[in-house]
This record gives sequence, C-alpha cells and structure tokens, in this order.
Amino acid sequence: MAEDVFTEHRPLLFTIAYEMLGSAADAEDVLQESYLRWSAVDPAAVEHPRAYLVRVVTRQALNHLRTVRARREDYVGPWLPEPIRTAPDVSDDTILAESVSMAMMLVLETLNPTERAVFVLHEVFGYTHGEIAACIGKTEVTVRQIAHRARRHVHARRRRFEPDSEAARGIVEQFLLAATTGQVKPLIDLLAPDVIQISDGGGKAVAARRPVIGRDDVARFVLGVIRTATTTTTRIEHATYNGMPAARFLTDGALDWLVVFEIEGGQITGLYGMRNPDKLHRSETVHPLDRGETCHGNHDR
Repeated sequence: MAEDVFTEHRPLLFTIAYEMLGSAADAEDVLQESYLRWSAVDPAAVEHPRAYLVRVVTRQALNHLRTVRARREDYVGPWLPEPIRTAPDVSDDTILAESVSMAMMLVLETLNPTERAVFVLHEVFGYTHGEIAACIGKTEVTVRQIAHRARRHVHARRRRFEPDSEAARGIVEQFLLAATTGQVKPLIDLLAPDVIQISDGGGKAVAARRPVIGRDDVARFVLGVIRTATTTTTRIEHATYNGMPAARFLTDGALDWLVVFEIEGGQITGLYGMRNPDKLHRSETVHPLDRGETCHGNHDR
C-alpha cells in the first residue's frame, strides 16, 4: 500500500525536510504535501520508491524554503531553528548528530536554498551528484560545482562538534546548579572564553534581541534570566534536543523556555534559548531521525 511505503521511509524524509528547512512544522507540511503527491501515483509503476520519495520531498522542501526565507528576514530578534526532541541514541551517528545540531543548522541557514539542498543530500545523506541532479533538476556538473561551493562555505563557518555524552550532561547539571544557586565563579569556569548565547522569542516572548558573547557577559545574562524568569513553581527537566543536551524550564507545568547546550573540551561553547511559543508547542514529540541505508555513502567528490 502507498501509505505503508511512505510510513516506512518517513523518518528519512522528515530528516531531509527538517535539515533543509530548520523547522519541524514546515517539514511536516512538506511531508503532507509529498504524501498527497505520492498517493496520486501507482506505486507499482515506481521502480525505486525511496528514491522517488526523496526527490518529491526535496523539491517540495526547496519550494517551501524559497517562500519562508523572505519571512525570516522580517523575524523579530535572532532566529533559531525549531528545536526537535531526539532520542539519546542519535549521538551514536556522529554525522547525523552534527547535521541537526543548532550550530550546524545556523550555518546551513547562510546557504541559498539550492546550496543547502545539495550540501545536505551529499554530505549528510551520501547521495551522489548524479542522484542529486535528478532531485533538483540540474546537471551533474552544476551540482558538483554547487557542492564544492557549499562545502567550502560550511567548513569555513562550522564549529567543532562533540556529540552528546554522559560527560556533557554532567557539565549541564553543574551549570544549572551554579546558575540556580547564584555561584558566579563556578558558572564562569564552565563557559568557554568565546561562548555565545542566542535567544529566540520571535517577538512573542521576552528574549535578548542580540547574541551575547563572552563568558563574563553570558554569565551575567544567565544569572539575570534565572533570577527574573524563574519562580518557586519552576521545574527544570533534562532532555535531548537536536542530538545535544538540553534543559526544559517549566512554570506551573507549562514549558516556558528551552535551552540547548553546545559543549566542547569540557566547556560550554553555545547556549541556544528558545522562548517563541510557536516553536515550543510541539517540543514533547520525539522525532525519529534517519540517514537511510549506507549504500549512498560513496561521495563522488
């Protein structure tokens, strides 16, 4: 049945759409549009269903991305990808974990739509330049050129990545203890000198309008937020989002804000705080992610 085939490949299709769009909501819209197109064809006439579905989702995601980019230019304050709750074992696949990390998703946001599609399909999912050419309607030579340009752009901007681990979660626990008890020195010691804090309120919740950079400024910012934004009814939960350790701040049982932590060399290098309610209301859902079979792993560079 068409539905069974689509369901089988859904984790892969969602992962592709999310990495291209940076939004779980937009990715779900793309999957819905793609399913409608899939249900209109005769599955028996499709020799390779997965390849066909990847092409459909890629094209739909490209169209969607071109539409939403203009909307993001008018976004109030810093824009962050919509955080997605992931299973802890996502970190077992380092390529997948890095590709959905907040830092990488923000780098992908600096690519144009076609560059982003080519980079994601080639570098993350291992599709060949020829396969990508069939997906996006360009020649293989053109795709090869786009891939080279996108890879150079990303590598110049990507931060060193360390997957989620027990040690990383321990650092987050120490950080939260120091922050909630007002211990300034231990808090600063856990922050890297060039740590960056980015808040996304989307104009719908109070959040810093500019990134905060440097351990002293970030420490002051965090202590101020903890002091003013938490109450006696605030509860902190540990979780995994985008393959990274995270903390959920719930006030009176409702999720008020979510912080995802980037850690390198035993120190926190990035804090990504989400307060935009539009990006939090699906945060309970655990999204299965998948890069597909490894048969596409031979990159034709």
